[in-house]
Amino acid sequence: MKVAVDAMGGDFAPRAIVSGAISAARTTKNRIEIVLVGDEEKINHELSLHFRIQDLPISVKHASQQIEMHESPVTALKKKRDSSIWVAMDLHKKGEVDAVVSAGNTGAVLGAALLKLRKLDGVIRPAIGTILPKGKGVSFLIDSGTNVDCKPQHLLQFGIMGTVFIKKMLNVKNPRVGLLNIGEEKSKGNELVQSSYELFQSGPVNFIGNVEGRSILGEEVDVVVCDGFVGNIILKFAESINAVYTTNLRRRIGKRLQYQFGAYLMRPAFRRLKKTFDYAEYGGVPLLGVNGVVIIGHGGSSSKAICNAIFEAEKITKENVNEEIEKELSQLKIKKGLINRAKFRIRK
Repeated sequence: MKVAVDAMGGDFAPRAIVSGAISAARTTKNRIEIVLVGDEEKINHELSLHFRIQDLPISVKHASQQIEMHESPVTALKKKRDSSIWVAMDLHKKGEVDAVVSAGNTGAVLGAALLKLRKLDGVIRPAIGTILPKGKGVSFLIDSGTNVDCKPQHLLQFGIMGTVFIKKMLNVKNPRVGLLNIGEEKSKGNELVQSSYELFQSGPVNFIGNVEGRSILGEEVDVVVCDGFVGNIILKFAESINAVYTTNLRRRIGKRLQYQFGAYLMRPAFRRLKKTFDYAEYGGVPLLGVNGVVIIGHGGSSSKAICNAIFEAEKITKENVNEEIEKELSQLKIKKGLINRAKFRIRK
């Protein structure tokens, strides 16, 4: 398969992006062809810093423009039709690549994907899903930033897409789906969540009811569904946990000899714990619901994160995640009344 990688997207582009692409190409042993999209001169310069890459399946597609992280996605996509993000999506639309990986401006990636690739059949709104590590295994949070304002039918589709993703990618046989709320009781929450609860009960997912924030990293739920406003706040908070705990641990250890000795003995455990909560281990987040495979990396993605994002794109493609989403949504279409009966207000 072939993956287009936005070489100009991210805080450490193009160096970290090119390095990650090389690592992926070396690891997969010609299983994945990689197209680096962006400023050809800069990309070739970065490639020249690496040894023994002549035989690697890496090519360069020139794009004369770059969308910066601070730019307005709407304005940038209108004015920069030769940006690395736009060109990468165009390659995907034409069938020249099977997936796109970008750590660039998230809004621009979303916009370009929707404009170029469109939506899968039956999808009302695409959504970003995020893997969150927990004590045993992971939770899948969806939506984590795409749709700030949602309706019940949107949340139901998020639950379906999340179920398909975690089944295919993590081999969870019957994922438990929970609706994020301020309490477990059916009567709690705002109008959106209460209306969605009724819809989920009749939906084609293994719905376990409402779950509270403390359950996100608990053992009782696999897919946590919420709107993008709430989801993005949770995601940003989760990103801070690793740094906060690491900083506090170092401060507590300080210069006390016995603490330093204990920390030395615990180093292997600390490394494993840090690895568990390191976003680079998971590569990027999938944009589910678009007619293509798009992985969005963290703006601060390292070469390791880019490498893993490429692997994730390969697995999503090979596991036919999009085809399965369309299949599940087509079954929902047969039960059209389920969506049509969704009332935004259920309180008398």
